[in-house]
Amino acid sequence: MRAVLQRVARCVVSVEGCPPSSIGRGLLLLLGFTKHDRIEDLDKLLSKIVNLRLFVDEQGKMNRSLLEVGGGLMVVSQFTLYADCSRGRRPSFEQAAPPAVAEGLYKAFLAKAEALPLQVSKGFFGARMAVELLNDGPVTIVLEVPPEEQE
Repeated sequence: MRAVLQRVARCVVSVEGCPPSSIGRGLLLLLGFTKHDRIEDLDKLLSKIVNLRLFVDEQGKMNRSLLEVGGGLMVVSQFTLYADCSRGRRPSFEQAAPPAVAEGLYKAFLAKAEALPLQVSKGFFGARMAVELLNDGPVTIVLEVPPEEQE
C-alpha cells in the first residue's frame, strides 16, 4: 500500500457528468494498492494518516493532526503509484492490484475513514478524474506499508 499525502487549503475532484467532491483545509490522499495488500493493514495506515502532525500550531510548528484541526480527507484511488519505469519508455503496472481487488480495498478504507470524526470525500474509482488542489506549504508525505511488513 502506498499513500501520497498533500496538505491542502482546498481540493475538488470531478468527473464529467457527476457532481464534484470537495474538501476545504485538510489532506488529499492518493492511495495505491499492490496485489499483495491485505484489508488487515488498512487500520494501521489510516491511523498513521489521521494522526500525523502535519498542521501548524500557534507557534507555526507542524504539531497538529488532521483529527485535531478537524480537517477534511479527500481519498483518491491511484494505481499509477505503482508504476515501474525501470525498463523502456512505457510504465509497467504489474505490481498494482487488479481493479476488483483495489476497489474492494479502497471501499473498505473509505468505510473505516468515514467512521472517524472528520469530513471524508472521495474520488471516483476507475474514472478519469480532474483533481484541483491548492497545496498548503507545500507539504507532501509518502507513506508505505511494504509487502514484507504484511507477511
